Amino acid sequence: MKDEAKEMKDEIKRMKDDLQRKSEQKEKDDQKARDEIQSLRTRIQQLELSDLTRQQDTIKQNKKNEKIEENVTHLIHKTNDLENRSRRDNLRIIGLPEDHDKRKSLDIILEEIIQENCPEMLEQEGKVEIERIHRSPPVFNPQLTTPRNVIAKFKNNQMKEKIIQAAKKKPFRYHVITVRLTQDLAASTLKDQKAWNMIFWKARELGLRPRIKYPSKLTIFLQGKVWSFYTTEEFQAFINKRPELNRKFDVQAQNSRESSKGN
Repeated sequence: MKDEAKEMKDEIKRMKDDLQRKSEQKEKDDQKARDEIQSLRTRIQQLELSDLTRQQDTIKQNKKNEKIEENVTHLIHKTNDLENRSRRDNLRIIGLPEDHDKRKSLDIILEEIIQENCPEMLEQEGKVEIERIHRSPPVFNPQLTTPRNVIAKFKNNQMKEKIIQAAKKKPFRYHVITVRLTQDLAASTLKDQKAWNMIFWKARELGLRPRIKYPSKLTIFLQGKVWSFYTTEEFQAFINKRPELNRKFDVQAQNSRESSKGN
């Protein structure tokens, strides 16, 4: 009996020791799991913080880029404005054939154009005083199908303005050739104004009294009000809200054609 009791005690002790070992091992495993979970949580927090920092850095960089773009746009506009101002005394003659200035100097041709189309101006102002006059670009390209423009810099800005105003009222001719006289502007401004061409003529056809204001703003008269547009996209958004106009204009097609010409 004593032996059996001793064996039972030993067995119980072994079972207790085994249970203790298993309990301690489980505690170690649980602690290891908790440590791993905590490590994962810490890593996730670090990654989230890092991602947030990157997002904040991206936002800051985007704001910097936007500011840089604004500054560049401002500088471009300022440069264009300065160039346009430097050309304020200039008159641009479009459509004068190249062979004409081989027979006569350009300053004489300009005076003859004014004499033919608005002689009263010469009577009032006297001789046309030109500081310089030349073809632009200066080098002739035989592959071009249109004549180069003529740029004339006037000594008297008021006379230049009177000529331009007269040219707006009626077509100017030189002998049998129609020529256009306009304000000389920077190439970028001329390009922006040219973007309005088809819209301008369609608006005129529809009786909307279009005007191109400096530097390249389109105005129309509609429903008793003057509307202004700085880009063709603004105009497109405007007519999209007016189906009766939208059917008559095809701004997107024009933009596509202008882009093709530019390429």
